[in-house]
Formats: sequence, structure tokens, C-alpha cells
Amino acid sequence: MPTRMLAAAAMVLLTSATAAAADPGRQYFGDAAGNPAAPPFSQAVMVGDTLYVAGHIGLDPKTQQAVANVDGEARAVMDATKQAVEAAGLSMDDLVSVTIYCTDLDLYDGFNAIYRGYFHDHFPARAFIGVSRLVRGAHFEIAAVATRKPKN
Repeated sequence: MPTRMLAAAAMVLLTSATAAAADPGRQYFGDAAGNPAAPPFSQAVMVGDTLYVAGHIGLDPKTQQAVANVDGEARAVMDATKQAVEAAGLSMDDLVSVTIYCTDLDLYDGFNAIYRGYFHDHFPARAFIGVSRLVRGAHFEIAAVATRKPKN
């Protein structure tokens, strides 16, 4: 009898593991899979009610380099982040954590002036981290986490 119970338990675990592998409950936004010219990452991934937003930079669509004007680049990086969040059906007010990487910490106050305009009530938790370089000559890169608000 114990052998049958162990076999049944093993079958249930195997079936559960197979079902979980077949349906991991993830949604990918801006997934580059199948496009060898695109960078190898998704713009965002939703797991349950949590959205993980990839690092975004503010690119000029014509040159694919950072926007030449620093204020314009700050707006472009915030717009890119906003687009990724909205593609998942969320808003900037759903962000709970934001990490900003910056190549020049003297840009902190100017960036904050633009950043404030993207939120309505509360600001997410945030880190502003100095780095030596970012890809494509960017001054800013943003990665973030958002959560879907519970329905009342």
C-alpha cells in the first residue's frame, strides 16, 4: 500500500511539474525572439501581477544613438519606460521601484525635474546610480518594477 501511495504522489508531482513548465504564467512584451537584428531581450515581462521592465535608454529613432540634448534624452528614456509599462496594460503610477543609471551625477536635478512630470500621486521607490558608461552614448538608463493594483 505505501508503494502505491508513493507512486501516486510521484505521478501528481510529475504532472504538476509538467503543467507548470508548459504554462509558466509569463507574458512577454517587445520580445525579440525570432528577430536576429533586435537586441536579445524583452522590453518587459509580466509574472502574475508583477511587471519587470528591462533597462531602457532614450534613443533618437533616426540615429539609434542617445538623443543629443540631455533634457530630450531624459524625456525619451521616460517615454520609453512609459511605453513598456503601458504595453502591459499598466500606468506609470503602478511602478513600485525604479533604478536609474546615469553617467554624470551632476544631471540629477535636471533629470528629477522631468521625472516628476510622469507621476500623479506617489513616487515609486528609486535609486539613482552613477556609472562610467552606458550603451549608445546614453546618459540615462532606467529599469523598473510595476505591480497591478488590486481591484476593489
